[in-house]
Amino acid sequence: MTNIKGIAASNGVAIAKAYKLEAPDLSFDKKVIDDVEAEVTRLNDALDISKKELETIKENARKTLGDEHAEIFSAHLLVLGDPELINPIEDNIKTNKVNAESALDETATMFVNMFKAMDNEYMRERAADIQDVTKRVMAHLLNVSFPDPALIDEEVIVLAEDLTPSDTAQLNKQFVKGFTTNIGGRTSHSAIMARSLEIPAVVGTKTITNDAKEGDTIIVDGIDGHVIINPSDDVIKQYEQKQADFEKQKEIWAKLKDEPTVSSDGKHVELVANIGTPEDVTGIINNGGEGVGLYRTEFLYMGKSELPTEDEQFEAYKSVLEQMGDKPVVVRTLDIGGDKELSYLDLPKEMNPFLGFRAIRLCLERDDIFRVQLRALLRASTYGNLKIMFPMIATLNEFREAKQLLLEEKQNLQKEGVEVSDNIEVGIMVEIPSTAVIARQFAKEVDFFSIGTNDLIQYTMAADRMNERVSYLYQPYHPAILNLVNNVIEAAHAEGKWAGMCGEMAGDSIAIPILLGLGLDEFSMSATSILPARTQIKDLSKEELASYKDQLLSMSTADEVEAFIREKTNQ
Repeated sequence: MTNIKGIAASNGVAIAKAYKLEAPDLSFDKKVIDDVEAEVTRLNDALDISKKELETIKENARKTLGDEHAEIFSAHLLVLGDPELINPIEDNIKTNKVNAESALDETATMFVNMFKAMDNEYMRERAADIQDVTKRVMAHLLNVSFPDPALIDEEVIVLAEDLTPSDTAQLNKQFVKGFTTNIGGRTSHSAIMARSLEIPAVVGTKTITNDAKEGDTIIVDGIDGHVIINPSDDVIKQYEQKQADFEKQKEIWAKLKDEPTVSSDGKHVELVANIGTPEDVTGIINNGGEGVGLYRTEFLYMGKSELPTEDEQFEAYKSVLEQMGDKPVVVRTLDIGGDKELSYLDLPKEMNPFLGFRAIRLCLERDDIFRVQLRALLRASTYGNLKIMFPMIATLNEFREAKQLLLEEKQNLQKEGVEVSDNIEVGIMVEIPSTAVIARQFAKEVDFFSIGTNDLIQYTMAADRMNERVSYLYQPYHPAILNLVNNVIEAAHAEGKWAGMCGEMAGDSIAIPILLGLGLDEFSMSATSILPARTQIKDLSKEELASYKDQLLSMSTADEVEAFIREKTNQ
């Protein structure tokens, strides 16, 4: 039995067999062959298996993610059936008497390079499709496992170096009972998606893919951050009890599902949720959420071979707004860059993409992409209580330019006879220290603030939140962070505006009393965090916590702040 300590990323306990999601070794030797027909048969067999897998993946994606996400696999199937690609591979085998692996690699490389060199963006995108499908065929030729999250059909714990957003989006929670990774933190996208899917997760273990092998029995303790490999029967029984206790706790929390979020001294705050897709709204409703505090629209753009159309986006936004009724829905405009890439956009490679060409910076330069999204949002605005939020705002001029584009598209739609709501609040994410510092100037022009602490903390502390070696610097309770947060809240209130928080700090049990005392109006978190947070807030006095404000802001370390809050709130 091996017990590995990691970072608890998503609550709960899961026990199942290990499924290793690893990129296979596709190296091969070029060989001269004698039996040409047998080699062509090997190739065709690998193609047939790949086609069957892609059909299954496409159908699974359609059922769990919708037709839109399934279309990428239609494109892959077209590539596998294209004689323009397959015939040259067969010709290479027959003419040069080389093994199928070599013929496939040479032909695929030629086509990939040819497509990448084209001026037409659509044709350049086909290079990624060819790379993806030929890797699958190569794996079958080499008789090595090609892992597919979407093909999992038994209860497993997924083990990986990391999980990309598209990997995580393919996980079927019916079978994937939990996951654990070598890298990542509580604010990595895999962790955030795990909380959305409501499956236990432990990240940042450093060594799980080396320590465990396929089929090992794994316990993922997403409550305390432990991963146990091949536990004894006694340990399994202990964790089965812990699992049952957690389910009972969830039943207690569920009793507050339809209650407002009110402190012990009668002060109301809003508890809302972060989502990535329209399907996530079910989780908000089931967990008693009072709205959507952050709709991450980039998931509409990911896992596709081309940009989503205006109509595709309109339908997604309309769906969320209609499901939420009159409850607020804060939609963040496209936030691509950093660790979220789009293969079809051909963005420049950067030394430090988190500080580079991303989010609003990309949208203002590529306003052709941005305007399509703004039009879709405006068209959907009459179906609910829409609020629009611009990410990564560093200067007032950026906000003014983005808002001007929004107003232009509103006028264009109205000229076309399209109805648009006149009650759309327009705000910004506060995730850059410079914005938090001059929040009073911003507060005169924005309708609201939503503090994105995931990035605000890493930028303030100069510590990459994806890097375990500096993870000790990811300190949400650090007095510098608290002073920036307080500055934003005070600036908003001075102008009669509201301030929310959509970073993971908003659902942190130590941070919640601090934020309540600082006067935060809206707490946006993973849907599964809402009921525990509501339970906690009903036992807290906002007035008492506010009396500690000056003391907290003048402390020197995060440890001092945490110890003080634990003492005052009996945690």
